[in-house]
Amino acid sequence: MLYHLHEMQRSFLTPLMQWADASSKMFTNPVSPLAHTPFSQRIAAGYELMYRLGKDYEKPAFDINYVELQDGTVGIVEEVTVNKPFCRLLHFKKALSDKQIKALKQPTVLLVAPLSGHHSTLLRDTVRGLLLDHDVYITDWTDARMVPMSAGAFHLDDYIYYVQEFIRLLGPDLHVISVCQPTVPVLAAISLMATDKDPKLPKTMTMMGGPIDPRRSPTAVNNLAVEKKFSWFENTVIYSVPPNYPGFGRKVYPGFLQHAGFIAMNPGRHAQSHREFYMHLVEGDQETAESHRKFYDEYNAVLDMPAEYYLDTIRTVFQEHALPKGTWKVGGKPVRPQDITTVALFTVEGELDDISGAGQTQAAHDLCCNIPANMQQDFVAPQAGHYGIFSGRRWREQVCPKITEFIKNHG
Repeated sequence: MLYHLHEMQRSFLTPLMQWADASSKMFTNPVSPLAHTPFSQRIAAGYELMYRLGKDYEKPAFDINYVELQDGTVGIVEEVTVNKPFCRLLHFKKALSDKQIKALKQPTVLLVAPLSGHHSTLLRDTVRGLLLDHDVYITDWTDARMVPMSAGAFHLDDYIYYVQEFIRLLGPDLHVISVCQPTVPVLAAISLMATDKDPKLPKTMTMMGGPIDPRRSPTAVNNLAVEKKFSWFENTVIYSVPPNYPGFGRKVYPGFLQHAGFIAMNPGRHAQSHREFYMHLVEGDQETAESHRKFYDEYNAVLDMPAEYYLDTIRTVFQEHALPKGTWKVGGKPVRPQDITTVALFTVEGELDDISGAGQTQAAHDLCCNIPANMQQDFVAPQAGHYGIFSGRRWREQVCPKITEFIKNHG
């Protein structure tokens, strides 16, 4: 019922937000007489703030059209390599001939994006940084409300099977990078492949800011998962997709609830950000205002998660701690990170991460105890929060170069 009420509210607000957008433009467009009236900038700023607070945010584009290499500018073409019901495997292919691509000798990277509320475009900056020295693929997860019921359910085990399929397709000369939530299923996927002595095992795996062992330095996110009973999540946050979407009837954890949770973690910071946005508009500081727009265009664009997958993650990762305890089974097979011996491991954490606490990702080293010491590396990015380890200046200047060097050393 809550999902239906949300859709009714969205339908009601849409014309109002369109009016606010049009009004804002009327008070800023130089050809409009209203733009030359007293207080026009303040009025326009108020209308735009209203529009941005109430509008519906669609999935943004990656918008990566080129990359600057040493030999000049090279175009980038997005190709769908695999199209599955709940995920597309996207390839950011450089617009070069096969001979030129081979001459670059750039290692292949599978970037596993989180399925935790935001779209994979959240890793746009991650892709841009990696494209300089790598051939990059990314998992582009589908909004569950857009997946028809005929596609069936999607569990955490299915996520692992998807990752394994992509690794086998791109391997064996492959380097896997997982950001946040997927560090757990990616480690499980590679562990199962190592147990089976799969010849397509990747060369390296980089784990970034993920809850490998959420018992270490628990954050507000971790505490919520253990304070509430599993039945609370089943009965409180799971809803059916309303009839105006292809996934009508599918049980999901709605994106708007996840977004509300994101905002609730730091309400003061978001309120201050919007106050500053209003003042930048009034002062005519369009460059800073545009930075605000770009950030919230991404931050406010959320997707629904399949209920089965979401509940599996709550129970397996955050309540049972099945991976660090060694009790996790996937398809009846035990997940044994200790069986990994030939895949180099690099863990990355942010010093100020308030989503995956200190040591949660580093726990992978203890679990992968049979990887030789010279094939293991850890890095804690100074003064970096959760998003800082894969986006922004600290990602570009501190983290990305270290990942590039690690992949080069273990390729």
